[in-house]
Amino acid sequence: MIDLKLLDHLETYLTDNRKQRFEAVLSQRTKHFSIATEDVYQLHNTSAVIRSCDVFGIQEVNIVEERNSKRIDREIAMGAQKWVDLNRYHSVDDCISDLKQKGYQIVATTPHTDDCELHDFDVTKKSCFFFGRETEGLSKEVLDNADSFLKIPMVGFTESLNISVSAAIILQHVTTKLKQTDVHWQLSKEEILEKRIDWCKKTIKSYDEIVERFYKRND
Repeated sequence: MIDLKLLDHLETYLTDNRKQRFEAVLSQRTKHFSIATEDVYQLHNTSAVIRSCDVFGIQEVNIVEERNSKRIDREIAMGAQKWVDLNRYHSVDDCISDLKQKGYQIVATTPHTDDCELHDFDVTKKSCFFFGRETEGLSKEVLDNADSFLKIPMVGFTESLNISVSAAIILQHVTTKLKQTDVHWQLSKEEILEKRIDWCKKTIKSYDEIVERFYKRND
């Protein structure tokens, strides 16, 4: 349960421009789509994917670190890791299980015999797009559990794109198309309130002290 009085108090520490920015960004946020990266080796690739998620309004990113565990490259993510929720998993099975419990279909972004081209993808389905290792691609576990296989049409000699580029292309397409549907893709009121509190915490200096003083005055 969100303490609305505390939230109102915290937001007095924000400028009007900051509050308006939070409101505008949150109105375009969604959990209808999500992204998962599986043991991506190059740090800048995961960081760039997170940045793209922030740009296109994706609220959650799922990072599987079964083999590779590294901190997010702050410079490349450009602060996006503050505004996007990162869910970390030590195994791809745990990640897939959690996502399916949340109602996501698993979409493997890889050429496959049963694949779907990007322009034909059904954006009305709640989906998590999986991206694999730079050289090996997605694991057998992801491919075996995938509900759908998605590819970006390409006409050149190059057979694949960098994962961060692929993620940006896919997200730009599916989010634009989603907003043309009748699907309720926005965050719930409760989720928006939770993010307002969370973003206040990440923005306001001496947040803990301010909260402590607030509750002492209101005991």
